[in-house]
Amino acid sequence: MLQTKNRVIMISGANRGIGFETAKLLKNKGYLLSLGARNTDKIDMENIENKLIKCNWDAKNKLSSKKWVDETLSAFGKIDGLVMNAGVELGGDLEGDSEEEFDEMFEVNFKGPLRLVREALPELKKIDSGRVINVVSLAGKRPRKSKMLGYSASKFAAMSLTNAIRLAGWDDGVRATSICPGMVKTRMTEEVIVPEGQFKMDPEVIAQTIAYALSLPNSAAVAEILVNSRLEDMF
Repeated sequence: MLQTKNRVIMISGANRGIGFETAKLLKNKGYLLSLGARNTDKIDMENIENKLIKCNWDAKNKLSSKKWVDETLSAFGKIDGLVMNAGVELGGDLEGDSEEEFDEMFEVNFKGPLRLVREALPELKKIDSGRVINVVSLAGKRPRKSKMLGYSASKFAAMSLTNAIRLAGWDDGVRATSICPGMVKTRMTEEVIVPEGQFKMDPEVIAQTIAYALSLPNSAAVAEILVNSRLEDMF
């Protein structure tokens, strides 16, 4: 397993939910953190001994990713891993009459991570053990409702991005993994009522899964980790 101490990890969407819980866990494991969010004031985490930085990052801002990578390199001198966690869910009904939700979700869920990894990948290739963890969704494996087509399609695209990263970085030691959670207790799902006998996972569970994927050696490449909270035929 790879060491954790002083490895530099960038985490998007670090102000709440899975991203925040991942940041807390990795900090306790000795990682150095570069935390990205649109509003860094909401990242409620103390910086002890200069082991983390907070950076403004907006998935829809085309210049934001380069600035964040530059700030990370200025603070720590390298990048060991990237956790791409930020995302939105706006539905995207097959039978709707608007494409605005589709455009928004592809911008945030696919093009934002695409821009970020384009900036970070050259640095990840330099260290022979770079890691990219793409927090996708089980929606990237199957659409459960026609009203969620747009979200699911954007996550299918995100899955393709992970595969492309693996191909592009393999010879330089970069390994990429898609983490595909089902229903998680986050702000995104707080209005969702689950049927009797089913439940939502705590975000800490996904944080532990991310930490595990980050720690695997080059000889153990895991393409996908599917994490469900209910029984489905496919999973």
